[in-house]
This record gives sequence, structure tokens and C-alpha cells, in this order.
Amino acid sequence: MIDQMTNRDTEATTPDFVVIDVETACSRVSSICQVGIVGFKDGREIFDYETLLDPRDEFNVFNTRIHGIAAHHVVGKPSFSDIHAVVHGHLSGRTTVAHSYFDKGALAAACRIHDRAMIETTWLDSVRVAKRAWPDLESHRLGVLARYLGIEHRHHDALSDARAAGWVIVKAIDHTGLSLADWLAPPRVAGPAPRAAADGPLRGERVAILGEPRDGKLAHLAASLGARVMTGVGSSTTMLVVAGREPFGRATRASAAFLKAEELRREGTPLRILPSDALRTIAARA
Repeated sequence: MIDQMTNRDTEATTPDFVVIDVETACSRVSSICQVGIVGFKDGREIFDYETLLDPRDEFNVFNTRIHGIAAHHVVGKPSFSDIHAVVHGHLSGRTTVAHSYFDKGALAAACRIHDRAMIETTWLDSVRVAKRAWPDLESHRLGVLARYLGIEHRHHDALSDARAAGWVIVKAIDHTGLSLADWLAPPRVAGPAPRAAADGPLRGERVAILGEPRDGKLAHLAASLGARVMTGVGSSTTMLVVAGREPFGRATRASAAFLKAEELRREGTPLRILPSDALRTIAARA
């Protein structure tokens, strides 16, 4: 772990967002012993910064086991107060991503402890982004996301964690078509499922939708064909409609709804699993 600052473009280039990750020496969140920051613009990295810090606090064995940083690694390293201006320069007035808000709290606590000005930035939680972008993954921990999305990652290294969280944002934007501004806006709360039409080719079907909200386009299409739209897959579900085409991707096949549907099918429940194109074909023939 070497203190470093790398600019891949000119320093004048303004990132679309920056990502920060910190490691702490003990249970006190102010005890930052490593900082990693990565800047992203137009879907690519434009700079990174990493340094070890002397937390001016004790090192707990539990924390050291997690990230591998011990007291002897930070001898002669700067304290947080020494690098506050650098962190402030990268984050202040920008959109700052962190994977959960632990890093936000640690940064604020370190500013208080070291008597430095609070850093004013707009925070975006990449956990929340990942849950919206890939709602059917069983876990949205950074390591799980990195494996699923093919991101190179060394867990509990501040620079690697920051880089991975940044790529989660880039890939979520690409996957959903939502812009950074969209992700910063409060998430839309799904409304009630649409009411089933009185008649139609799917009358009597109880349909669950995977990959779209219960009040989305597929749900409205299924309801217009007479289906009752369910909030999830259960023993009475007769059809699971998956947003997307076959063959279904790994995230779809690993989702709780898909696994539950397959389990019910193995148990003899007459449940069909259809891609969204199949539902549109039924509608076109109606």
C-alpha cells in the first residue's frame, strides 16, 4: 500500500462523480487508517488517490484482521488533518459515492476529531443504486457485486473498494439507462398493481413480474389481458413474466423469485415462466 496520486487526464478535468472508501483502525469511526478516492468522468476513471494514515488512535486486532493494516504500517504516515485539504479538494461541491454511508460518517467524525471543516458534498449510496439496478441479487455487498459485474476487486483495500463502487455506478447507469441525476433523485415508490380486466386470454392467471415494478408496463399489459398481478411468487402464482429475453441472465436465474418459481414447478405446480416478449405476443394475438 503506497501513498499515491495518479491523474490520467489534466488536473483541470472535472469528474462527474468521485468515490471514497476508508478503512478504520478500531471501532471508533474517526480512526481512519487508509483513504482511497477515485474520480470518474464519462464512464471512465480519470484519477485515483490513496494513502495510509496514522489514525492517532489504537489498532484493534479485529480491524487489522479485516484490512491487514497494523500500527507498524502507519509509522511516519500523515494524519487525517494533514490530508484534509486533499480530500476536501476532491470531494467538496461534487457528487461523492460511497458503498453504504459508513464512509460518510467516518469522514464527518474525523473532521470533528481533528478540528477540520466539514466537507460539503452530495452523497450517493452505491448500495441503494445496486439494489434498484439489480433488485433480484440475493446480496448487494461490494464483493458480490464485483464478482457478478466482472469488476476486479481486492476487498477491504480502500482504493480497490472505491474503484469497485465507482464501477457499480457506471454499470448501473449503463444497465438501466438512468443518468447520474436520476440516481440522485429520490426513488419512485411503486404504486398498487393494476386491476385485472374483466376478460382476456389471461383471465384467471395469477401473474408475478420479475425485473419491473408491480405498476410497470408489463404489469399493466398482463392486467389488460385479464391476469391478476401478484406482488411476488407464491403457491397460487400461475405465471412468472421476466422482463427481458431468453436465455435469461445469471442474475435473473439466481433471483429469489425465479428460484421460487422453479421450486414450485419441481413440486408439480403448473407455473409457466415466460420472457416479456412472450407476453407481448399473447397481447398481439388477443
